[in-house]
Amino acid sequence: MRFTFHCLLICLLAGTLHPAYAQVVVPSADTLVRDTLVRDTLARDTFFRDSVPEVRPNYKLLRGIFAAQSAIYLGTLYGLSKSWYKNPLTKFTIQDDSHEWLQMDKMGHLYTSYQIARHTAALYKKTGISKRQMLVYGAISGVIFQTPIEILDGFSPDYGFSPGDMIANITGSALYLGQIALWDEVRIQPKFSFHYTSLAHVRPQLLGSSWSERWLKDYNGQTYWFSASPKSFFRGSNWPAWLCFSVGYGIENMVSAETDKSIEMGYRPYRQYYLSLDIDLTKIKTRSKFVKTLGFLANSLKIPAPALQFSRKGVGFKPFYF
Repeated sequence: MRFTFHCLLICLLAGTLHPAYAQVVVPSADTLVRDTLVRDTLARDTFFRDSVPEVRPNYKLLRGIFAAQSAIYLGTLYGLSKSWYKNPLTKFTIQDDSHEWLQMDKMGHLYTSYQIARHTAALYKKTGISKRQMLVYGAISGVIFQTPIEILDGFSPDYGFSPGDMIANITGSALYLGQIALWDEVRIQPKFSFHYTSLAHVRPQLLGSSWSERWLKDYNGQTYWFSASPKSFFRGSNWPAWLCFSVGYGIENMVSAETDKSIEMGYRPYRQYYLSLDIDLTKIKTRSKFVKTLGFLANSLKIPAPALQFSRKGVGFKPFYF
């Protein structure tokens, strides 16, 4: 699943960042009333609140970010073409795999796209560009970084283009951009956790033969979460802003992408749902920039905590689940 469109996009985006865009124009006396009305209108919409920068962006840093993204991306695509796609690419085909892995792989696409958008937007923020540009570039990166991979899959005889994967990619970026546009902040955060399972020994080539492969391939050990603090929705409450409730989704007994094949091998796959507590590490107050950065990065993961598990087997309690 992993491109040229990214380079074209970078050129287009770079073209929109002409230095003149960031110049602050001082209104004349004749246009002062009109500009005041326009500013008041824009201020009511959080998405456009700072769409007109007050300072000149750091274009040197911005170009450096674009260049680094391109280098990393092209390097990744080259590596994939040599290792992931073992057979020569052929004609483009579409493969509907929405029924596979009980949709856990789609959760992975959504999560990855969201995190790319979140981290890229934070990176762009350091350049001083407007909030609207920052959000749009971040959201676009979440989709663009994965779209060429999906296209390569379409030309691979082993896979095929997956509409479900593409929808999940778009959904992940939209989840980030939509929250900022609606609330001017992120309130619901997708997170990830993983525990090793014995099922990988059943089919090591599919579920991973090494410890490093298993956390990527063994969907039975993955859990995807959505964490949110009640404080974000009820401002007047005394609930700590950093303490969240988290809803998780996982699967069990999938030793094949197909449910029927797993059953044929003697396993009965089923879905698992979780309810747990979590910590929003970005809401912990500190003056240390290093701690803030560390918290921002680590906030992609769900912390280990007690959890209630709901499945076809009933309700269970996990005293320490990750």
